[in-house]
Amino acid sequence: MGVVMRKFLVFAFLFLFASPAGAGTLEGVTMPDTMQVGGKSLVLNGMGVRKKFVVKVYVAGLYLPSKMNSSEKILASDTERGLDMHFLHDVEKAKMCKAWYDGLKNNSPAKEAALKAQFDTLCSYMSDMGEGDKMTFTYVPGQGTTVSVRGKEKGTIAGKEFADAMFACWIGPNPPGADFKQGLMGG
Repeated sequence: MGVVMRKFLVFAFLFLFASPAGAGTLEGVTMPDTMQVGGKSLVLNGMGVRKKFVVKVYVAGLYLPSKMNSSEKILASDTERGLDMHFLHDVEKAKMCKAWYDGLKNNSPAKEAALKAQFDTLCSYMSDMGEGDKMTFTYVPGQGTTVSVRGKEKGTIAGKEFADAMFACWIGPNPPGADFKQGLMGG
């Protein structure tokens, strides 16, 4: 076997085993290629890193029934969805709550008053998050959006309208960053 072929095989071997098969990795965070939500297997649509100024706050992964690159179509569909957040930096509960309310105001202003009570409930589920902590949001039609913090289920908030407004905080017209949204959209 020639030197070129050996180098190619070594490179191919290293590439295959550099990260788990079928998983996404960003900023050292690896997410599985699927998530089980409501008895259905969702696929990792994309990953994005949320930055505040120069600080990398968290990596998020968006899970859908099939890959989609249109936030409008995602929000219009009444199908299972999931989002995992892996924190890279400490974030206080008060700052997360402010971000939720800002996201609602910036992405669903016509629904802000009608959804305030649900966002108050969402905020009550939040807690101070530290580096390495994880938060998960899953939506199941007819059941609502379940929030889990550090692997512990905090509660479920009913309604597609709430789910759409919450997911719009990440993928709506005014996301926390264009690169962040583009990452979640798979691009």
